[in-house]
Amino acid sequence: MKIAAIQLCSISGQIEKNKLNGFKHILYAIRKGADLIVLPELWSSGYHLTTQTVIKLQQPSKAIVEECQQMAKTYGVVLVVPFIDKIEDDLFIAVAIIEKNGQILKIYHKSFLWNKEKTIFKPGKMELVPVQTSVGKIGTLICYDMEFPETCRILTLRGAEIIIIPSVFSFESEKRWDIQLPARAVDNTVFVLGVNSVGEGSCGKTKLINPKGALVHECSRLSVEILLCDINLNEIYNTRGKIPYLNDLDSKLYPRIL
Repeated sequence: MKIAAIQLCSISGQIEKNKLNGFKHILYAIRKGADLIVLPELWSSGYHLTTQTVIKLQQPSKAIVEECQQMAKTYGVVLVVPFIDKIEDDLFIAVAIIEKNGQILKIYHKSFLWNKEKTIFKPGKMELVPVQTSVGKIGTLICYDMEFPETCRILTLRGAEIIIIPSVFSFESEKRWDIQLPARAVDNTVFVLGVNSVGEGSCGKTKLINPKGALVHECSRLSVEILLCDINLNEIYNTRGKIPYLNDLDSKLYPRIL
């Protein structure tokens, strides 16, 4: 399977420009044979927004997901697309998993909000349930969610093979990004894909980590890039034969899952 992670420079509030830029890179990844394509957190709206701007951009952000559904169906690819969601009066940082037939398999809402996000968005209900797609069983988190190790562990215990983490990680947080993504992968013997943005203080370094915790590929800190990698999910089960963390895990630690 070939995966593509698009490291974008989004301009906060410029949703049409961001959309066209994102779509250009999606089409490039499709031409390169990608089966699974992932975008960063809040890529279409940008991250540094006021409450008023988020309210204004919510509908066009969600409408872009519908365009992505059509794109997934037309080209037969799985897309993981972050957006701004709204339920009644509550706003959420969200991500949609779109199957290659255009169907939305799952919408996940960010559960752990960072800093000023709490003044605009509501936390999700922590629905840590992976989704079976045509390319494998995918678990999704968003940025700060990943910094709590329990989230990745629960997704793994529920069968996730790839944990995808659209993010806006800053230069100030870069060291944690470099440490935590490999730790989450090796602790759970899964693939972890952290998809970051660049510009507006983001540190880039979108990266794919294999089930042994080794870096497969990493983008630069400053440039718009596409990470393109082939992965074999059998590597997960081969690794678990040598590193039996999950077999040796005490079920008393996770009584409702194991």
